[in-house]
Amino acid sequence: MRNEMMHRPVVKPELVAFMREKQKQLPGELGEIEQAAHEKEVPIIPHETVVFLQFLLGQLQPKEILEIGTAIGFSSSLMAQCVKEGHVTTIDRFDVMIRKAKETYARLGNEDKITLLEGQAADVLPTLSGPYDFIFMDSAKSKYIEFLPECLRLLRKGGVLMVDDVFQAGTILQPIEDIPRNQRAIHRKLNLFLDTVMNHPQLTSTLVPLGDGVILITKEADSVILEEPEKG
Repeated sequence: MRNEMMHRPVVKPELVAFMREKQKQLPGELGEIEQAAHEKEVPIIPHETVVFLQFLLGQLQPKEILEIGTAIGFSSSLMAQCVKEGHVTTIDRFDVMIRKAKETYARLGNEDKITLLEGQAADVLPTLSGPYDFIFMDSAKSKYIEFLPECLRLLRKGGVLMVDDVFQAGTILQPIEDIPRNQRAIHRKLNLFLDTVMNHPQLTSTLVPLGDGVILITKEADSVILEEPEKG
């Protein structure tokens, strides 16, 4: 599976190259896993997002982390490494990714810090009680708006929800008529997601042009009420 996001930066290519090549690289086996994934174009977060996530979690030091979209287990391993006493719970539904993630965890010896839940996030999220201090969502982009209510239920007040790949290489700004028909559902739902989190009175958010776009969202109230997400 080609990591398409690595080839669609939303900032100047020379700046992307600088952020990816000049910032401190990951040491040890986790660094080897990152390098191998990029060489094989396996979809993991790009290095500029890796460095940002390291810095952010180093400041927040969350105790309970939830990830939606495990993939090969790289980002969950990174987060487990960043927090001293924290625990990561991660969700994925794809058998091949679940198998690769388990191989990653066994290789790194971090199984005690990571719980992998197998199944559809839509089915798993309602079974969780939280609260989580930090949630990282990097799954099907069309599902972000549908997963949002459960993420906000599970996120503690003052916690941070980080959502990856929200710019779609900048096409998020284009009128829907210019979007290929097979991409319009993603385009429409991502725009709805961004509009919801950027304008909700009980949420504070900031966009960061890393990779294909990241948004950070903080919950300012114990309970956040959202309009019912559209289906389809």
